[in-house]
Amino acid sequence: MKKYAVIVAGGSGSRMGTAVPKQFLLLQGRPVLWYTLNTFLSAYEDLVVVLVVPGSHREAAQAVVAQMGAPERIRVAEGGVTRFDSVRNGLALVEEESVIAVHDGVRCLASVELVRRCFAEAGKMGSAIPVVDCKDSVRWIEGEGSRAMDRSRVKLVQTPQTFLGRLLLPAYRAEYHAGFTDEATVVEAAGHPVHLIEGEVNNIKITLAADLVLAGELISAARGTGG
Repeated sequence: MKKYAVIVAGGSGSRMGTAVPKQFLLLQGRPVLWYTLNTFLSAYEDLVVVLVVPGSHREAAQAVVAQMGAPERIRVAEGGVTRFDSVRNGLALVEEESVIAVHDGVRCLASVELVRRCFAEAGKMGSAIPVVDCKDSVRWIEGEGSRAMDRSRVKLVQTPQTFLGRLLLPAYRAEYHAGFTDEATVVEAAGHPVHLIEGEVNNIKITLAADLVLAGELISAARGTGG
């Protein structure tokens, strides 16, 4: 079955405090987005990437695509107002029966092994949502007060969230509402349960300047070059 990865890279640099959107910031000499694309292209030789970017940054995205080893396997779509819209725009370029992963463009440290596990599990179970344990104490807000929660029952959700196309594509024909925080919530709203799998602690989302520093350290450690 054909494999697609919809890479959503529609963020701005607002929370990072930079003029350049975070997906284009340099990390160890390469754009953050380069690492994300490289992981998916390396996972499977027949995988097609649909890169979703703001129209105002299409030229910058094309420049990153040109740096990749297999640019012919990457299609570019324009982002929408919300993440939901951006994903739907990307899914419009999926042409056949397939397994589809949706991934944050700034989760640049996801491993090839995680990508392969997500595709394998989605092929068997219909979906694969990577999650990791919550290590912090958790409290639930109730009115003006709060109560402690059992953190062992809380999971932190990551991407790539991966699904059989026959589940994901019809789900995205729905009207958007605020409860659609990720692909899993969209598929659940369409009446399908989602299957959780173990994610990766290092699969962080680059949101703040400190995240970029940490990502650089993790890449250096993986290369055995130190900090």
